[in-house]
Amino acid sequence: MMKAIVQDVYGSADVLELRDIGRPDPADGEVLIRVRAAGVDQGVWHLMTGLPYLVRLFGYGLKKPKVPVRGREVAGVVEAVGPGVTRFSPGDEVFGTCEGSFAEYVCAKEDKVARKPAHLSFEEAAASPISGVTALQAVRDAGQITVGQKVLILGAGGGVGSFAVQLAKAFGAEVTGVCSTGKVELVRSLGADAVVDYTKTYIAGAGKVYDLILDAAGNRPLSFLRRLLVRKGTLVIIGGEGGGKLTGGFERSLVAPLVSLFFGRQFKGLVAKETHLDLEALASLMEAGSVKPAVDKVFPLAEAPAAIRYLHEGRARGKVVLTI
Repeated sequence: MMKAIVQDVYGSADVLELRDIGRPDPADGEVLIRVRAAGVDQGVWHLMTGLPYLVRLFGYGLKKPKVPVRGREVAGVVEAVGPGVTRFSPGDEVFGTCEGSFAEYVCAKEDKVARKPAHLSFEEAAASPISGVTALQAVRDAGQITVGQKVLILGAGGGVGSFAVQLAKAFGAEVTGVCSTGKVELVRSLGADAVVDYTKTYIAGAGKVYDLILDAAGNRPLSFLRRLLVRKGTLVIIGGEGGGKLTGGFERSLVAPLVSLFFGRQFKGLVAKETHLDLEALASLMEAGSVKPAVDKVFPLAEAPAAIRYLHEGRARGKVVLTI
């Protein structure tokens, strides 16, 4: 048996319970991980509430959660390996993505896991798999960033944004980060060349335009963002927040490619892909010191509901993590 954060129905953080449940066994191509830490990302809130309803159509359960244990980012130690696993052995320290990381043990697919950088704590490693890889794919792949470009990052003080600032700098860009007052010092410490506090300064007020905009905040109109781009510039929309119950803001990603046909600029909606290759690429950048996970608060497993509330209220500076 093991302890885990479980829910039987969709709802607020009040539906989460710490329970004793059976420990899983690794199937073909899976590793069993003794969880040391688990990241809390915005996706956890969406899967907990079942909102927007679009999430349920993606296979996570129409009427109740298909996987009752929450959490998708994990860092820990390999306890056992299933048939066919060749990249890991018991005792290896790893990080990656899975289903159900808010637990003492979890099974993960071998191709969704990589070796943990030795100098990172488990908490730092657990903050990285989804947020870090999403930022990497936004900056490197969708954004196709090049040296010297002027980059604007909306939501720079959040989980994805805090990685994106550092990655854009590592790729040689000039970075402006946009965030709220309480996150200004964090974004500056991450290496941003300029920081805009959107509660005090109108983003478009200075008349600056950018080669690349990464929108990890998810609520500004495309027409507004278009005015901040140079001609043939690129906007990458990372997820969606603040919309209605049906699509929850994801409609911007859906319509972005169509809108870009009319304005001479590239609008892209990012759907991140979880692969061990990008985990390894991210690990290399972290080992080189180019990127460091920004961990704001660490909660014990039993306080997972409080951790999710804290994140969803927008107070987190960087990442929130559970320790197990």
